[in-house]
Amino acid sequence: MHAGLMGAHANGPFLARKIMRAGYYWLTMERDCIRHVQTCHKCQMYQNSKNAPPQYLHTMASPWPFSAWGMDVIGAITPKASNGHEFILVAIDYFTKWVEACSFKNVTQVAVTRFVKNNIICRYGMPEMLITDNASNLNNRMMDQLCQQFKIQHHNSAPYRPKMNGAVEAANKNVKKILSKMTETYKDWHEHLPYALCAYRTSVRTSVGATPYSLVYGMEAVLPVEVEIPSLRILSQTQLEEAEWAQARYEQLNFIDEKRLAALCHGQLYQRRIERAYNKKARPRTFQPGDLVLKKRNMALSDPRGKFAPSYEGPYVVKKAFSGGAIILADMDGEEFRSPINSDSVIKYHV
Repeated sequence: MHAGLMGAHANGPFLARKIMRAGYYWLTMERDCIRHVQTCHKCQMYQNSKNAPPQYLHTMASPWPFSAWGMDVIGAITPKASNGHEFILVAIDYFTKWVEACSFKNVTQVAVTRFVKNNIICRYGMPEMLITDNASNLNNRMMDQLCQQFKIQHHNSAPYRPKMNGAVEAANKNVKKILSKMTETYKDWHEHLPYALCAYRTSVRTSVGATPYSLVYGMEAVLPVEVEIPSLRILSQTQLEEAEWAQARYEQLNFIDEKRLAALCHGQLYQRRIERAYNKKARPRTFQPGDLVLKKRNMALSDPRGKFAPSYEGPYVVKKAFSGGAIILADMDGEEFRSPINSDSVIKYHV
């Protein structure tokens, strides 16, 4: 009745009702039906994806400016820019939310290493940590040699899980949104990229409660509108003698550590609010080595079954389980996958 020629693969209670209507009954019928449906291979493969997070939120913070950077690529962008560029390489500092970005025709491994040297190391010093996804242009021998040379820890987010590097993904979204509103012909976006970065750096970021520019330089940038229509700040500074201006600037720089400490406290409070909201939705699921699981199918890959493709694939065996929700899987022949995945991509398989 459940999986026969006219079986609908109904859930446990519906299957029990169907059996009762056919004239059958036993005391543990509904419990047995639920157990049978739970172990049905087809029902497990085609069940709806679970949206509730299986782990509580793990936040990441940077202890001081420019110690941890996230890096990602935007593109391919259509239409191409008039100079042929169709990619933007973006890097964000986790403490100040300062963003660096450059456009490229192709984001090659040479372009990435040169970007890290010129736009990060030579401007802000050697970072302690660099976080990227698993793209080959961000993970290669040249990148390994660069990180080894400058003693940088290179970490990767889990495959097909952009939220693990959420700061740079949010920066990508904001940069694209600003660019889309600035462009006129939609082929001049590469010319507006520096202005989009300036707009981003001089806007208050909710996560730190200040502008990236002020956290880096200790003062707010002078905007074009303040020159066209002189603001109170500009008018007051024009009245200062050189010695008075130098003293005012000296005091600003003395307060920069306090401003950064306030931003750090603000960021911690912001992360706690996000954690509370996220953890309310979480339904913790633990996995142990040896557990059988199904892995969520990658919708980005084409499947000849089209709309009739299952939601999950497998079963697989859990080989290793790490704290924080990362697990390493192996197929039924024992061949271990190279990259770990997050536990929200798998569900337990019942036999």
